[in-house]
Order: sequence, then C-alpha cells, then structure tokens
Amino acid sequence: MARGIYVSATTPGSGKTLVSLGLADALHRHADRIGFFRPITSAPDAEADPTVALLRRMYKLDAGVCRSAMTGAEARALLAAGRREEIDARCVEIYSQIAKNADVVIVEGTDLTGQDAAVEFDLNARLANNLGLPVLAVIGARGLTAEETADAVDVARKELVAENCSLLAMMVNRAEPDKVEAIKAAVRPGASHRPVYVIPEIEEISRPTVAEVAANLGLRQIAGSSELERDVHAIKVAAMTVGNFLNLLEPNDLVIVPGDRADVMVASLASAFSPEFPVPSGMILTGGLPPDPHVLPFLAHAPFPVFAHDDDTYSTARTVSGVRSEIHSGQRRKVAAAMGAWARNVDEAELLERVSLPRPATMTPLRFLHELIERARSERKHIVLPEGGDVRVLRAAEILFRRDVCELTLLGKRSAIEELAAAHGVELGGIAVVNPETSPLREEFAVEYQRLRAHKGVDLARAREVMADGSYFGTMMVQRGEVDGMVSGAAHTTANTIRPALEFVKTRPGVSIVSSVFLMLLADRVLVYGDCAVNPEPNEEQLADIAIASAATAAQFGVEPRIAMLSYSTGGSGAGSAVEQVRRATELVRSARPDLAVEGPIQYDAAVDASIAASKMPASEVAGQATVFIFPDLNTGNNTYKAVQQSSGAVAVGPVLQGLNKPINDLSRGCTVEDIVNTVAITAIQAQVSASPTTERTETTERKEP
Repeated sequence: MARGIYVSATTPGSGKTLVSLGLADALHRHADRIGFFRPITSAPDAEADPTVALLRRMYKLDAGVCRSAMTGAEARALLAAGRREEIDARCVEIYSQIAKNADVVIVEGTDLTGQDAAVEFDLNARLANNLGLPVLAVIGARGLTAEETADAVDVARKELVAENCSLLAMMVNRAEPDKVEAIKAAVRPGASHRPVYVIPEIEEISRPTVAEVAANLGLRQIAGSSELERDVHAIKVAAMTVGNFLNLLEPNDLVIVPGDRADVMVASLASAFSPEFPVPSGMILTGGLPPDPHVLPFLAHAPFPVFAHDDDTYSTARTVSGVRSEIHSGQRRKVAAAMGAWARNVDEAELLERVSLPRPATMTPLRFLHELIERARSERKHIVLPEGGDVRVLRAAEILFRRDVCELTLLGKRSAIEELAAAHGVELGGIAVVNPETSPLREEFAVEYQRLRAHKGVDLARAREVMADGSYFGTMMVQRGEVDGMVSGAAHTTANTIRPALEFVKTRPGVSIVSSVFLMLLADRVLVYGDCAVNPEPNEEQLADIAIASAATAAQFGVEPRIAMLSYSTGGSGAGSAVEQVRRATELVRSARPDLAVEGPIQYDAAVDASIAASKMPASEVAGQATVFIFPDLNTGNNTYKAVQQSSGAVAVGPVLQGLNKPINDLSRGCTVEDIVNTVAITAIQAQVSASPTTERTETTERKEP
C-alpha cells in the first residue's frame, strides 16, 4: 500500500499549492510512482481541477493516479443534507484506487475560503484521519507579524492534535520577505522538535500574468504580440496628459486606457520601441471604443498584446486589480519560481526523513532530468551563455535563475538583450549581462590570448579583435576562472563552440581528443552513446580515449559504466580492418584502465539483449547489460542515436562535450528552452566534479589543432 501525505491549509490564502508542487518534485526523485489526489476541488468540474492538470503535465501522470473526487458544490450539498459520511466514503474509495498504483500519494485539501473555513478545517482533519495520512499543515503568513505567525502555528498544532491528526510537518508560507528571519526566531518548536520551514512571498508567483488577466476578464486581443506569458507588475490608468503618463510608466505596467485616447497609445508604442524607456506588459482599451483607424496599424506591431474591453476604464481597473495569480496557471516561469522558493527554504533531506520511502527501482527520463536540476542546485556554479541575442537562451536563463539552479552571465549588448527580453516578456533581473566589446576584461583577455597564441603569430591587435567575439570571450571567462563553465551553440555551429576551447582551454592531460556523448533516457534506464557529434572517423587510439572519457561521464551522472565497443561483428566471428580497429581499441582500454568493464568488438543487439548475449558471449560481464556504447564512427553513432530517439521515444540529452580541461558544452541550433536548461545543469554538474578536491590537477598539455 502506498504511503501518503495530506497537505492541509490551516488559514485562508496559505498558498499550499506551492507546497504540493515542491513535495511532488522531491518525491518524484525518491519514488518510482507518485500519485496526487484532491478530494474536493474549487473548479466547477471535478475533471477540471487546475492543480491536477498541472501535475499530470509536469510528471506525465495518468488520470488513474492523479485526479479529484468532487466539486465544492457537491461537497456542500452533501454536508447540508447531513450525508457527510458519503464524502468520506467516496474519497477513501478513490484514494485506495490511486494508492494501488503509486508508491506515495500527495493529497491536497481544500482552500479554506469563504464562510465555511471552520467547516473545511474540520473536514480536512477528518479526511486525513479516514485516509490514515499524516498532515503537512500550511500556515499563510501574509499580512501577519512574526508573533502573530508564531501564534497561528501554535493554534494550528493544537487544533490538529485535538482532531487526533498525526502531524508530519508545519510550514509557514507567503511570509513577508523582511520578516522571514523574525518568524523563524519566533516560532516555537513542537513535540517532535523538528524545524518549521518558512517560505517567503514570491513576487514572481503573486503577480498575475497578462494571460491570467485576459482569461479572467474575457478580453479580446485586437493587436500586438501574441506573447501573453508576461508578469503584470502594476496597473497604470491613463487618465492624464501624455507627459505625466510617461513619467509614471514603469517596466511591465499594464496600461488601461479609453479606446479613444490615441495619444496614449502612440506614446506607449514609442516608449516600447525606445531602449531607454519602459515596455508595458500589455494594454487594455476600454469603453468598447474602437481605436483610431490610423493608429490601429501601428498597434499591430506593438511588442506587447493589445486588448479591447467593453467596460469603462474604472470598472476594468477595479476588476483587473482583483485578479489572483495562480501557480497552476501552467506558466513555466511561475512553476520555476515556486521550485526555486521550495529549494531555497526547505531542507528536503530532513523532510523526507520523516517519510519512509522505498528506493526507486528504475530511472525514468523525467526523474533523471529533475535530478540534474537538483544536483546542479546543490552546489551552485557560475555558467556563461554567450548567445544573449537568442530569445530561447533568455527564456532558459530566466527559468534557471528562478529555480535557483546556478549563477548566470549573458554576453551581448545590454540594450539589445533588454529590448529582446522586454519584447518577449522575459525578466532578467538578477542575471549579469556583459558586453565583450566594452567590457574592461576584454583587454586583459586579449593580452592572455596573445600570450597563449604567440606561437601562431597572433599579435595584440588581432587578439583584441578576437576577444570581441562572444564565443572566444566566454571561453576565456572559463579559462581565467571568471565563471565555471560555458554553454553555447543555439545560434552557432559546433565548430564555433569547440574551436576557442581547443585553442587555449586544451584537453585534459592524457586525453588526445575532444569527444561527445548523448545521454539516452529510455523508459526505465539511462544509456550513454559516444561519439555521435564531433569526430567523423576516430582511429583506434582515439576510440579508446572516447571510451574512457565516456565511462567517466557516465559515472558523473550516476550510470555504472559497462562499455560496449560496437562493430558489425561480435567477438571473433568476423574479420576486416574496421573490426580489427575496434578490437585493438578495446585492448587499449583494458590496458589503460583495467578497472573498467569493457567488451569489443560486439554488435548492438548482443550488448543490450541478455538472451542474445547468452548465445554469443555467455562469459562476458558486459554483453546483455552494457550502459556505455562506443560507435566506430560518427556516421554510425549519429544515425543510431537519432533512430533510437525517434523510434523508441527516448529523450536524447546532449551532446555533452568531454575531454576538455574546463566544462564547455555545445547546443544544437534546433534546441528548445528545455534543452538549454538541461545542458546548463549538466555543465554545472561537470564544474562541480572539476572543482572537487579529489579531482586530479595537472598542467595543461598542448595538442595538435585542426
């Protein structure tokens, strides 16, 4: 039977969904199968609960393990009819169905809204007891002093104990940021003496987005950008002259203006197109008044969405001010902010000690990717992204910053980056931006580059020119220790990323070649494929190098390396120059690293299928259970990884570069925002390993360059 946790609000507006989301992320990394259950939803339809929908999307949960039982209206009707036991019976039945197919189930109680808060508190306590679940109580601290919050924690404890509930943990959420430390000091320990975690109010979560405002008011978009994932920082009602209005306009303000105020519309557009002036998050034209036909063509090109609304300006502003932001709206940015807040303020290891969980038997793609983020966050590193002019890079940077994964530096002209970010509703506050052309570091880097490349005839003038290039500047930042790693390639070729690294970062001692692997995330395990991206026709020494480097990469990411040196022949069954090259490469690996499990030449089927391995290589410790696959050439490797990706639905993460002295990784030019986030996390983890005291430190060696 599954273990479960009942997340219960003890005060209205506690923001308990953030806690459920953080729990889901933590538990998903520590259990094979998680479930989520909302006994009573505030949605009008039990099948349309927004938190259920969000968790289904995020963790690929099916309706059998992630669902709601009934609506609030149904529950109130049953209570009014004196049929409370029917609520209990239905919830116990559905929970039992979910528990049969999950290792741990998160149950999220009701919101304690309206006049029924006391009834709901009692209902949640009773449901937790009937389901046999410990309670994680969430106290909302918004608007409370430290002393009032501490009293609220004490009251919640006493009331839950009075209801005979088993208390797993107490959490304070939505605390005013400047009161967090005072609240921690004021909160008194409970009987378990376990910590009470305090999570501050997160502006990125509490601010509504343009999409949420549009949905709540039923707005009609008539012009402008289709990007609605923009935070609304404030509302500005344009009821004054243009000069005064522009003086008050701030970045990401939502402008509300009568539909006949062409002057304000044009002024807002001018502000948005001027790098020195703020860009609104959106504009609402009120009163059902159509904009001047001469202005409408200009509005069509606005870098923010423009809506029409029939209500008057005052009514519209009042309604907008009442729009609540919700994490479950599905905005990646809000989810990222919630995950970051959880990670910064909750000790997961301590919390999960309170819940005994079975060890996961498999490694799913989703769990692997979530663990990447968690490992990167555990020891924050500094990563530079040279392609600040690519909106995908900006979106990824915002998500990484909000999730508190690592420190970031973007390269490019600040005005151009800020203009691009504002046009797409991306917020980069807290992320460093450096322009290589004007940076004080450029001269220092040029002097160093000229020194390192003097044997190639590079003079200082040429070095200054080279250091204006983002790839070279970013690579030198890594080389000089200004940052810990670099990720590039979203808008440039692999050669653009690797060439600077080969020129002065160089390969690690004893490594003759830079190579790459893809981490292939199958349904229940992770495999490592190399080299599928860099070296067209490696010789036997290079194949051996690639195998040893790939085994090290596999170990870095929790994959026990068992190396298959692939060929069209298994063992001694075939002959030919290609087979002999793989055989010699295998012997070189065994000679250099006798501790590694390696087999070759071996065919792919014998490497992965235990039954085939039993007939072809019965005595092998690798055959049938290989985890690291070394392809004989780039043609074979690149086509194989793509074939496996497309035919099996495997997730291919990479290419991950290996063999360099410092962590530098390449992106595909067709990469998604998620690809960039994952590659930055991988690079940060590589930087952690590079910085480890146990990592061998030796001088950089020269290598022959192309």
